[in-house]
Amino acid sequence: MRQFVDVKARIEQITAEILGLVQNDVSTYSPVSEDDLSLKRLDDYHSQLQALQREKNERLHKVLDYVGTIHDLCAVLGMDFFKAVTEVHPSLDDSSSVQSKSISNDTLDKLARTVTSLRQEKKQRIKKLQELGTSLIEMWSLMDTPPEEQQLFQHVTCLLSMSEDEVCVQQALALDNIEQAEVEVERLDTLKASKTKELVMKKQEELDEIYRQAHMHPDLISMNNKIMAAIDSGTFDPAELLASMDLQISEAKEEASSRREIMEKVEKWMSACEEENWLDDYSRDQNRYSATRGAHLNLKRAERARVTVNKLPALVESLVAKARLWEEEHGLSFLYDGVRLLGMLEDYSLLRQEKEEEKRRARDQKRLQEQLITEQETYFGSKPSPNKPVSAKKPAGPRMNGSVDMSTNRKLSLGGGILQSSNVDMLSPRMNGATPVRAGKDGKRDRAQPIAPVNFVALSKEESVSISSVNSCEATAPIAV
Repeated sequence: MRQFVDVKARIEQITAEILGLVQNDVSTYSPVSEDDLSLKRLDDYHSQLQALQREKNERLHKVLDYVGTIHDLCAVLGMDFFKAVTEVHPSLDDSSSVQSKSISNDTLDKLARTVTSLRQEKKQRIKKLQELGTSLIEMWSLMDTPPEEQQLFQHVTCLLSMSEDEVCVQQALALDNIEQAEVEVERLDTLKASKTKELVMKKQEELDEIYRQAHMHPDLISMNNKIMAAIDSGTFDPAELLASMDLQISEAKEEASSRREIMEKVEKWMSACEEENWLDDYSRDQNRYSATRGAHLNLKRAERARVTVNKLPALVESLVAKARLWEEEHGLSFLYDGVRLLGMLEDYSLLRQEKEEEKRRARDQKRLQEQLITEQETYFGSKPSPNKPVSAKKPAGPRMNGSVDMSTNRKLSLGGGILQSSNVDMLSPRMNGATPVRAGKDGKRDRAQPIAPVNFVALSKEESVSISSVNSCEATAPIAV
């Protein structure tokens, strides 16, 4: 009977432990039925007890495994292990014996949830520290931080190459480590803006120099303003920004390389245009052939300038062809300091045509003036030599024969010239109403040249150019004889 009672009490105790209803008072156990006290019944109780003991052992192993896992996780996370397990069940404290630990379903469920929660916390802290470690490495590289300062946070950066299961060092994921890393990142972040500005400005200067030499003209001002605004706001990735600047520099160098051949011809063209302008100014200088100091040097330069200017049409034609080919290949307009090169060449060609037309008109006008002067000299005689002494003019007044002295006014108008021509015809003797002729050397008769009046003074070329029509009163005035 005693065996039945002990076995039955043990069965009920283990069952109560599994159910979480531990009772230490034996009197509360259900009594053994005296109707069946056979050995078979006792064996059944023993079998049931053994099964319950096996289940208890399995549960106990699970509890211990959970507790061990919680201990390891708390050590890595820097958390209080005793607080964590006693919140699950007070019997899980190390001060309690193994057999007295709770193995109930509720305890196992709470332990499982605790382990899951701690593992999730571990994963989050690893991720946080890896992000901080990445930020530290980037800013160390950006600001050239010395190795001794980097060594202070080696326990943070080493997590970048470790998996979750490999992180098992005590206090590796403690909140203190995270806070220290955050403080360091914030400290470096305050220095990042100024340092990044310096690096960006250096790269921007390099980019500007490439654009300047290649005469490319992007909107650099707005680009710089956007970059500086992003730096000041802190909403930028330094590595990404610097990588973007490096990419822009690489693209600018590539474009400048593709423009090099055209730019060399543009420089030649502009240099030739300068020589052309100098030659135009030199040609308008009335004293260019005077024996002044350095005149021979200007003459030599003018010869070289004429050779260069004569090559301009072919150079412009070649430049236009290459610029068009470049635009077709790149799908862009070839800009020179923000202005399309083909437009510049077209404007130059039109201007050159206008200048050539203006020069042609000037030559024609000069030829007409020279022709007019020649005709006037033919009619009125050539200009007297300046070497001959000019006799004193007689005072104007009526002659002895009553005629008017026609030499009183040298600067005659065109009408005056015509009037004098009429006077010549009137004063010249005629034969049977015709102009007298003379025999030439070959026996032919030539028409005699008109004879200028005695008092006629030849006009200079400059004076003849200024001839204008005479007033009608002068044209009709009678000539005194």
